[in-house]
Amino acid sequence: MLGFLIAAAAGFLTPQIEGPVAGPIVKTLEGYFEVTLAEKRLIAFMVALLGAAIIAAAFDSGSVFGIIIGAILGYFGTRIFNVLKKVIEGRHDAD
Repeated sequence: MLGFLIAAAAGFLTPQIEGPVAGPIVKTLEGYFEVTLAEKRLIAFMVALLGAAIIAAAFDSGSVFGIIIGAILGYFGTRIFNVLKKVIEGRHDAD
């Protein structure tokens, strides 16, 4: 469970680490090939997921499946929350 929570936090923090962490990696890679904006976000996600996997392994917590699901839910967490909020508000208005 701890691995899931660590990965969820890593997924959630992906946009925040895009500039300071993925930026230098992209600059290095651009010397060899073109990197698109979407790939920059993907690189940030991969770095966050790698960090979550290392921390989860250090705590000997979580399965690979739990870490992947946690990272995906963390990455899309705010969007999922907003959709659920709209659904709940829509039902509330109908009552």
